[in-house]
Amino acid sequence: MPTEGPARIAGYLRAAGLAQLEGHEEEIALAIADFLEAMGEKVAIGDPASLYTYPVPMLGEDGACSVLEELAPVPYDLSGILGGRSEQATRRLALLERLVERAQETTGCDWVGVYQKRVNPAGMPVLVKLSYVGRPSRAEFPLTPAFAEGSTNSTVGLTGRALVIDDVAKHVEAGGGFYVCDAEVQSEACLPLLDAAQQVAGIIDAEAKPRAFFGPPRLATLAALAIVASAVLP
Repeated sequence: MPTEGPARIAGYLRAAGLAQLEGHEEEIALAIADFLEAMGEKVAIGDPASLYTYPVPMLGEDGACSVLEELAPVPYDLSGILGGRSEQATRRLALLERLVERAQETTGCDWVGVYQKRVNPAGMPVLVKLSYVGRPSRAEFPLTPAFAEGSTNSTVGLTGRALVIDDVAKHVEAGGGFYVCDAEVQSEACLPLLDAAQQVAGIIDAEAKPRAFFGPPRLATLAALAIVASAVLP
């Protein structure tokens, strides 16, 4: 890896508040190399339109996912928030798809996705889901303190500090916020994507059904994903 690699990894861990990964820098470096290798493989884009649209759940009156797990009649289209479709955006979305697929394969988590900080067509700052593996979920998370009270994603998007939840039920009982789209999920790891100035550019979110799923080895892979994905955002 480049000579600046170790410093970059250490800087990310400090900025993201991932003290539990101190001493695991080499694991993160190996995971970064694996992600870069995955991106180096030729990405065949059969249907570019499929990279921009995905199904989303119906939202209830409180903004939560539908209890009945109904899908909205119209898929979410990233074209609006990305300012249209372009060759560069298509390429980057394809690379992000490759990254989340590799992260899911490596960690075995049930859900993993990459979100970017953007302003939606309504003028609201949000985290928008660019690519994911797993069941359909909400496309945009408002970046407001009020929404963050019930959302790990929005909290990390506002603070730039990672959150790792080993037991969702206990976390909620203790008053922690958690946005439910799958009641079986009991572990979550949400890490910030940071730009060169260590400002929040987005997040990655990973979920799993077993408790205490995201120990240091899996968390090291997710930290690597965060470092690599930050350079691939459209």
